[in-house]
Amino acid sequence: MDSLQSLPPLSTLSTSVASALNAKLGTNEDLTQAPSFVAEFLTQCDDLERNLLHLNSTLESSLASYAFFSNRIGDLFSLANSKLADLGSSVCSRSSVSDGEGLGEELPSLAKEVARLEAIRAYAEVASKLDNLIGDIEDAISSTMNKNLRKDSSARNPEETRLVAIKTLKQTEDLLTSVTKARPQWARLVSAVDHRVDRALAILRPQAIADHRALLTSFGWPPALSNLTSSNMDTQTSSEVTNPLFTMHGDLKHRYCENFLALCRLQELQRQRKSRQLEGHNREVALHQPLWAVEELVNPVSIACQRHFSKWIDKPEFIFALVYKITRDYVDSMDELLQPLVDESLLTGYSCREEWISSMVTSLSTYLAKEIFPIYIRQLEEESATDLKSQARTSWLNLIDLMVNFDKRIKSLIEQSGILLSLQEDGTPCKISSLSVFCDRPDWLDIWAKIDLDDAIEKLKPEIDDERNWIKKVQGADLSNSDDYKSPAVSSITFKCLSSLIERCLSLPTVSLRSRFLRLTGIPVINFLLDCLLLRCQEAEGLTALTDDDALIKVSNSINAAHYSESILKEWCEDVFFLEMALDQGDHLGGSVAEYSGSEGPIEEYGNGIFHEEIVTIEDFRTQWVEKVTVVILRGFESLCRDYIKNRRQWQETSEEGWTVSKTLVGALDYLQAKMSVIEENLNRLDFPGIWRSLASRVDRLIFNGILISNAKFHDDGVERFGYDMEVLFGVFRAWCLRPQGFFPKVGDGLKLLKMEKEQLQDGLKGGQKWIKENGIRHLSAAEVEKIGKNRVYTK
Repeated sequence: MDSLQSLPPLSTLSTSVASALNAKLGTNEDLTQAPSFVAEFLTQCDDLERNLLHLNSTLESSLASYAFFSNRIGDLFSLANSKLADLGSSVCSRSSVSDGEGLGEELPSLAKEVARLEAIRAYAEVASKLDNLIGDIEDAISSTMNKNLRKDSSARNPEETRLVAIKTLKQTEDLLTSVTKARPQWARLVSAVDHRVDRALAILRPQAIADHRALLTSFGWPPALSNLTSSNMDTQTSSEVTNPLFTMHGDLKHRYCENFLALCRLQELQRQRKSRQLEGHNREVALHQPLWAVEELVNPVSIACQRHFSKWIDKPEFIFALVYKITRDYVDSMDELLQPLVDESLLTGYSCREEWISSMVTSLSTYLAKEIFPIYIRQLEEESATDLKSQARTSWLNLIDLMVNFDKRIKSLIEQSGILLSLQEDGTPCKISSLSVFCDRPDWLDIWAKIDLDDAIEKLKPEIDDERNWIKKVQGADLSNSDDYKSPAVSSITFKCLSSLIERCLSLPTVSLRSRFLRLTGIPVINFLLDCLLLRCQEAEGLTALTDDDALIKVSNSINAAHYSESILKEWCEDVFFLEMALDQGDHLGGSVAEYSGSEGPIEEYGNGIFHEEIVTIEDFRTQWVEKVTVVILRGFESLCRDYIKNRRQWQETSEEGWTVSKTLVGALDYLQAKMSVIEENLNRLDFPGIWRSLASRVDRLIFNGILISNAKFHDDGVERFGYDMEVLFGVFRAWCLRPQGFFPKVGDGLKLLKMEKEQLQDGLKGGQKWIKENGIRHLSAAEVEKIGKNRVYTK
């Protein structure tokens, strides 16, 4: 028995040898074929030996080439030294010439020659240093490959060799960076070195990633997901979850950390190279990539999750719950175990917590885009063909709600790191949002906007048709002075609906998406309200021409709702959220602003706010109907005082006994006061002053043109009578101002002329413009003063 040769321990065999023996010797019958297997293995060994000899010969030839190149560099140095020596002796010999004739003309050429030789020397020195570094890199990579093939346990650890190669790559990159900045004319040398470095990295990175994946498998990553069920996926505790990153220890943990460091340093090196190569371009787009080591953690987890996802197509809430639970359960290990390694590798700008979360969310978004959304799109198309849209629309809105809620929970996870997402400039909000699926598919965003808009309009219609909502006033503090608007409740209901759309829009990851969604949903809702206001005003105008109080109240309510809406939109446009949209000049998703807003206008208009056009439209509506109300009241007043205006003889007669105001004016003043009382009670406090001031101005012109310059003769009693009438007219407006006569400038100046003494007025007719100014007549022309003065008849 002692003479028998024992087999080596299984632990000393490499993985490839153990796998080959397991494959060849699976059963007892296979043992009979052992001699043939031995012959086969011997043949393979011979082949490997021949390959090794070939590699050695290749290495020898490379070393010989390197030696030859080094000799050439040495010859160049010798030649440069000899030329410098010759140059020095030449300068000395020329300086010994007593007259110095011709030396001044040769100095510039000598300086150029010295500079050229110095450049050659510097180039040769840098080229030699770079060649040495590249040779070291290629030797290290070749050594790593040989060790992986031969599994030589006596040789240096492959991870250590890889770290040496990465360190040398870093030195090479630093030298290339300095050369690029100091000697931009050496671009061909840099390009040649970059080519060789790229070949080295093409071997080094796949090796590092393959070793990393093997290490992950060795300590049981990804963790088993079989214990996660629909009943415990949304629990808040994760004490029962076993985290392989925390359970690994000893040599395995050391090897994993070394490999993780190598990947991080390799990525930092790649980032520096891209930064140098993209100098002068938009580097931020290409420089920030997902953390490679964390990606390798997420990819197998994502594959394992998708086996569960396929069972939950009709129950997407389970998909979101599973992704959130996995993300939350393992996020602490990113901070505690992996972040220190990232910091040690000097890989700047990366948070393992954020990278873990963003990679998990990206994998979910990718699955939604490939598997879930196409199914929902088909359902919508099928139901659209059969005019049955309720079920597909409900499923779509439910999916969006799940995505919005998921993003909120994910945002709370990442904010635990103390990073304010609003300050990020590397696309982080987009990376941690499941709604980022709409970045690549704006047509899906349009579908979502159309469904949300239809749903909002469907909810608004019964509220707008309910007449009680037009009677009841807005309650609450949507605006600081909401009581001044006297707006009907329907406007508040509409803006609550609009606010819900804006709240959903807040979840979108980019300004362009938010702007697009709001133009497709918010602006149509505003236009829907405006159309309803216009329709109500037109109905009131068509039925009674706004002559009765009910019509005036109806129009006043519509004006109030418009002014309230205008004020809210202006206040919103001052918010940062809407300012960002207004400043977003380009439509990055394709399609012009006019295509989605339904109108065309200069781009600078949108700098005033995303709702600029709607605010202008509402202002025009409000101004138009305030003008109509003013005109209607003026026409009624004019029709009632027509006899008063046409009766010119009354200004030559004494006042009627017992009357301080003309009888023919009383009805008109009563009408005016009654209508203004209705308007004052129902119209908002911001538009009402515009109505009574405009009305006062028009009544002023009416009386001035109809009485004062109508060639009516004013006797002393007529002047007194006219003065009493005007005082009563001014009294109608005294409820809204302290000095109403100031709003009747022409009538006031005309009455002042009529009350002047005869001599004073006659002097005025001769004094011209100077006298007019001196006597405080500011609103009448000289012709008008002359006409009024000639119609004044003094009887006393």
